Amino acid sequence: MYSLNHKVTISTCNSEGRLKLYSALQMMQDCSELWIDSEPGIKQYFADQNMTQVLAFRQVEIMRVPQYKENLTVTTSVFDMKPMFGYRNTFIYDSDGNPCYKTWSLGAFIDKATGRLKRIDAATLETMALDSQLEMDYKEHRIVLPKDGGVKDDAIPVMKSDIDYNRHVNNANYIRMAMELLPENFNVKSLRVEYKIATKYGEVLIPTVFTTDDVVTVSLSVNDKVSAIVEFSCK
Repeated sequence: MYSLNHKVTISTCNSEGRLKLYSALQMMQDCSELWIDSEPGIKQYFADQNMTQVLAFRQVEIMRVPQYKENLTVTTSVFDMKPMFGYRNTFIYDSDGNPCYKTWSLGAFIDKATGRLKRIDAATLETMALDSQLEMDYKEHRIVLPKDGGVKDDAIPVMKSDIDYNRHVNNANYIRMAMELLPENFNVKSLRVEYKIATKYGEVLIPTVFTTDDVVTVSLSVNDKVSAIVEFSCK
């Protein structure tokens, strides 16, 4: 298990002095990215094989939204590894050790040269130390869009500030974009996001919004190909 300490600051708060969901996702992402430094064998293997890991799915349960100046601890741990996928928990705890956010995510192992899935060999997999799978309400990692009822919204140009060091839209930014399309006073209690195709600077995302009483699902597409699907629930 790897951990990072954070404090809820002005720049991470919303207008009510509570931690933005987008900021919480960035904390989770940073912790997961830095985890690789605690596994030098895997880090070297990825470098030697010209491989990287990209996020394919994340589920988030929101237990409590922290307030301004709260001290938080973000932990991340891998609970399963397959030849082409890794499974991890990333939790955010308050200073009393109570979970504020529970998440699990699925990472895909990618060949940097081809952009395609690439296997980790069995010998390397056996060296990987796994942690226990943490308790949460695990949901399916495939999000099925409703067949009808979707409403297209205004196009979203991808800006330079949306891009990260992988040269595509940062994972948290898809969720930030989708949140702008939520109804007023929609209180997000959980979400799932499935990442399909990386979006680059200069492309334009077309959102399609599907709404029920408790769930809002936003599909973000480029040229009719879905880049990401974000499902928000208020229950």
